[in-house]
Amino acid sequence: MKNDKLEKMKELIKLLNRYAYEYYSLDNPTASDKEYDLKYDELVSLEKETGIILSYSPTQRVGDIVLKEFKKYEHKAPLWSLDKAQSVEEIIEWDKRNKKAVEKYNLTHEEKLPELQYVITKKFDGLTINCTYDDEGILKKAATRGTGIIGEDITAQAKTIKSLPLKIDNHHTIEVHGEAVMTKKAFEEYNKVSEVPLKNLRNGAAGAIRNLNVKETARRNLSAFFYDVGYNEGNPFKSYMEMMNFIKEMGLPQDEYIKVCKNIKDIEKEIVYVGNIRDELEYDIDGIVIAIDDIRTRELLGYTIKFPKWAIAYKFEAKEATTKLLEIEWNVGRSGRVTPTALLQPVDLGGVTVKRATLNNMDDIGRKNVKLGATVFVRRSNDVIPEIMGVVEDTLEESVDIKAPLKCPYCGSNLVQNGVHYYCENSLSCKPQMVKSIVHFASREAMNIAGFSEKTAEQLFEKLDIKSICDLYKIKKEDLMNLEKFGEKKSENLIKAIEKSKDCTLPSFIYALGIPNVGKKTATDLVSEFKSLDKIKECSMEELVEVSDIGETVAQCIYEFFKDEKINLNIKELLDLGVNPKYEEKEIKSNPLIGKTIVITGTLNLYSRSEIKKKLQSMGAKVSSSVSKKTDYVLAGENPGSKYKKAQELGVDIMYEEKINDIIKNY
Repeated sequence: MKNDKLEKMKELIKLLNRYAYEYYSLDNPTASDKEYDLKYDELVSLEKETGIILSYSPTQRVGDIVLKEFKKYEHKAPLWSLDKAQSVEEIIEWDKRNKKAVEKYNLTHEEKLPELQYVITKKFDGLTINCTYDDEGILKKAATRGTGIIGEDITAQAKTIKSLPLKIDNHHTIEVHGEAVMTKKAFEEYNKVSEVPLKNLRNGAAGAIRNLNVKETARRNLSAFFYDVGYNEGNPFKSYMEMMNFIKEMGLPQDEYIKVCKNIKDIEKEIVYVGNIRDELEYDIDGIVIAIDDIRTRELLGYTIKFPKWAIAYKFEAKEATTKLLEIEWNVGRSGRVTPTALLQPVDLGGVTVKRATLNNMDDIGRKNVKLGATVFVRRSNDVIPEIMGVVEDTLEESVDIKAPLKCPYCGSNLVQNGVHYYCENSLSCKPQMVKSIVHFASREAMNIAGFSEKTAEQLFEKLDIKSICDLYKIKKEDLMNLEKFGEKKSENLIKAIEKSKDCTLPSFIYALGIPNVGKKTATDLVSEFKSLDKIKECSMEELVEVSDIGETVAQCIYEFFKDEKINLNIKELLDLGVNPKYEEKEIKSNPLIGKTIVITGTLNLYSRSEIKKKLQSMGAKVSSSVSKKTDYVLAGENPGSKYKKAQELGVDIMYEEKINDIIKNY
């Protein structure tokens, strides 16, 4: 009877581990949460009944234990670090050395080495882990890299990584190298409830793996990617691609990006591609790894004292640095929100000298424990203003607390708190609010008032007492001629530009109104859906969230904006003053894409992302950024990402570039 129960336990473990692999590694669950929980509870019950717990049981993933210390672990084979390059020239030199060595070998040997072929993978910015599976396929040890010869035993911590299999279908002892990483989603979820927020993804992963409290490791919800078999008692691999396929077949999580390159031109293309998608990824990378595919060639090239000669890491520019926080500057936006900006001791970050960084609000400052005079972590992504991620703890002793201002730094009005933000409600007399609102209204994407600048807006506010957008349409030429650097011609041109702006498109007018979180694209989507200003103003929340790419937050902003009586009076006054926003629906020739919602993923060869988007929209299609049941087609290029997988999961039709190009050519 006990044997029957043991077999049943093994059967349940195998099933639950398969469910976990499908859910976490393939992102394609075949069992519901309820079904998984029922099987899991059945396993727990059998373990209690028999007193037997197998080491690879999923019940052993999260141990409620605090270890006393980290024990040392000697790796079965060395974990080498990689030589690094920061320019294509260095990659070219490395390639030349490889070619020279292969050519020299082939001149003196009958059995020739193949032509060089490289395999490119991402260089993950996490913490290296080395997992040992025994000849029964059971995970016996997980260890940090350490010195490369001796690491630390982190088996209990690694088991909390839900995508890491505790048993694989292999019958020879192996060591598999991977990287433990923390995703942006896991990072955000952790920081929502943590008293001490994490500073960045890498520290989040490293701090979890090197934490003696295994329950804390589990709270970080780590992921992992595997990319190398460092020790293998089974049949040797003939190529790196064969090794990578083995890793994938074993159910170890592997990043979907693996690229084979024949030459430097191919490698350069991949450097650009991965660099461009770097900020869109759910995890951090700091470069790519370029490795020779053929294992015999690797053996010929061998190693230096520190590095293998057959692989090199191309490092991207740094995105994070540390520097001193000198002062806080409080700024007022066009909505009246007062936000802090950090003034920093200048520091080089990715080739740019950084002196300022964003701090979202007082709540953000408190959670990150940011203080004046402390050394702070600064991160820069997408070439936008850098953000402070946290502080270096041992620099806090002589630092000073940051306090929220009580009055508006510009007009002196009392500030009011709304949630985590502070606002100046003096929208008529607070210069920054009014100036920024006027500049936004007049901008090219909005009402396109030519010759309008922030300097002009400041003069209109200060000298002509312009206190609302409507006042723009009441300005006379004689008024302008009293302003600095405004002669007769310039005054006349501005009056003409203001008059000309009355004849505008409805999307431009909607955008010009300055609805929070509504850009030009959202304004255009609104107009395409509802066709008129009156219908947009009357929309319910339910109708708004039905519009492609408009979520609940943006819908709420639009709904509340048009429910404001003062705003509606301003809109009415603008219309009474002659502003005439028009919407003319373009007649579109019949084609298979009219009214279809299309999501684009991957790299296209015939079109840039913006070109294909404009082309599809001109044919009456809606281009969305996310896949849902309402998506008609996913246009898939090279290296499609998670959107491609989701489309397959939801049964959405997938269309490739050749097919869509045929439709475009016949349009």
